[in-house]
Amino acid sequence: MTEFLNNILFLLQRFNWSDVLDIFLVTVVFSSILILLRDTEAMVLLRGVFLIIVLLSLLTSLVDMPAFSWLFSTLMPTLVFAIPVIFAPEIRRALERVGRASNISFLRRTSSLAIREEIEKALQAIVKAAGRLSKRHHGALIVLQRGQYMTEYIKTGVPLNAEVTPELLLQIFYPNTPLHDGSVIIADNRVKAASCVMPLSASGVLNRSPERTMGLRHRAALGISEVSDAIAIVVSEETGNISIAHNGRLIRRLSTDRLLYTLPSLFFADEVPGEHKPLTRFLTFIKRLLQPNGKDKA
Repeated sequence: MTEFLNNILFLLQRFNWSDVLDIFLVTVVFSSILILLRDTEAMVLLRGVFLIIVLLSLLTSLVDMPAFSWLFSTLMPTLVFAIPVIFAPEIRRALERVGRASNISFLRRTSSLAIREEIEKALQAIVKAAGRLSKRHHGALIVLQRGQYMTEYIKTGVPLNAEVTPELLLQIFYPNTPLHDGSVIIADNRVKAASCVMPLSASGVLNRSPERTMGLRHRAALGISEVSDAIAIVVSEETGNISIAHNGRLIRRLSTDRLLYTLPSLFFADEVPGEHKPLTRFLTFIKRLLQPNGKDKA
């Protein structure tokens, strides 16, 4: 017991601030990886790989098996090459999230009053259309471009470049019309394209939901919010419920009044009134990087 305490005291005496920083950085790296993989199918695969490695390590250390130990030590380095292949989708989403979180301009200014009024007018038209679509139980998916360009998704649909009006959106999403299947992308206060194809979410959030009223529209809304900073408004065809997907999260069961309040607050979330200090910008970057993915709000 005395020897154990002496060893502890010896380690504490050699412990300095560089060791604290070292442990902190390692903790941040592993925490970030676990947060990025949470609510994904890769998390189950990661647990399986970790369990196999632990069991094989214990087996080779407790039992003297030279041939099996040689095989295990030879195959272990191949996992370094297998990890990028197995976790390719998760690595892609993580890098995209890092890229979006680091998209912070120190010279950014708030939008001019005239541009902001035009954006608010377009948002009001979208809210009005969503309310009428909800009452009629017409399914819809409306995607709003923010800072990240969506050219690759616009090319998958039918170009329109039309003014944002409730009547246009109602006509697009009227059942059995040529453009009702897919999403509408709105950018620069214009309806850029309709019937666009969105990436489906792979986070697994909707798979755990006990409800069966969320289908491909909700999965597509979550998917585009995971790979971009866009905002997606979904109207359920079965229930008429209005939902918003933003940053990999789904805000559900919104009334038109709540939608009218929530939509501008999310759209102008990155607007900077005045000048912010670099430290505040850096903390914002860290917060957005480590923000949990796939929280489903009722």
